Amino acid sequence: MATQKKDQKNTILESALSLALETGSEKLFVFTDAEQDCRRVMKSGLAQLTSMSPGHSTCGIVLIVPKRSEVKDSEIKKAGYESLRSWSGNQSRFSRVKYAFLHGVQKELIRTDSKVVCVLGPWGKGHLDTITVHDLSLSWSDEFPFDPRPLMAKKSFNTVMAAVDIALDIGALGREGKPVGTILVIGNSKKVLRSSRQAVFNPFKGYPKREKMITNPEVVESIKELSLIDGAVVISTAGVVEAAGRHLDAASPVTKQLRGLGSRHRAAAGITRKTEAVALVVSESTGRVTIFEGGHIVVALEPVISRRLV
Repeated sequence: MATQKKDQKNTILESALSLALETGSEKLFVFTDAEQDCRRVMKSGLAQLTSMSPGHSTCGIVLIVPKRSEVKDSEIKKAGYESLRSWSGNQSRFSRVKYAFLHGVQKELIRTDSKVVCVLGPWGKGHLDTITVHDLSLSWSDEFPFDPRPLMAKKSFNTVMAAVDIALDIGALGREGKPVGTILVIGNSKKVLRSSRQAVFNPFKGYPKREKMITNPEVVESIKELSLIDGAVVISTAGVVEAAGRHLDAASPVTKQLRGLGSRHRAAAGITRKTEAVALVVSESTGRVTIFEGGHIVVALEPVISRRLV
């Protein structure tokens, strides 16, 4: 039985590579969850097959591995692959794909108009069962016909991606065993602060900037803890957390896109229209992370919330 599963994985991987080469795709994204899955792909010889393709077509193979994976990037490179460290939590298949595209552009592994083939399976199950083909010049999302390229062009994009990881953790795990919802607003922080008011005492006031960076593990945990209180977290373009517990004075009218969504989503849409910031909304009920830019939903990422202790 084990041999049959291994053969099936190899067949799927080889089929995905063949499809990538036939469609002229620049990259093949292979999503792995556990260390053993990553090493199995590294030992499969898949990278060597690209040099044997008809017409000498080439396609870079990128292994998508959890951020905390013990497999070193140098090992992956030595085996002939590129690597992309992704959020470590569980997401739906297409949420993982959308996140990987955003992250891949951030790391300059792909462009906003690249062709990419993805091969993946359900999170944590250790098997591959899905192959998808994407021309990013045509579509980034099935749900929302908005182009994420303006978001990616912002100086705050690296900070946005760091905030997305925090938001996904909050969406998947909640806090203290309870589901929570919150808003993270990134960029143009001076104008955001002028367009909001403090609803509770600001826990970040008075600290030096170096102690308020979103890359600081203590700050990350503080943001997750503060998701339990009402109000938004305001983060500068450079990643300095300026405030938490802010009430946003920028509600948006209920457009067709916002229909059925709550006050957090309307506030996020309004503040991004008014200030040119980017806002992330974590839904308390579903854990879904929705990214707003220019008053519109750019993309939504869906963690699987089965890990919540409820």
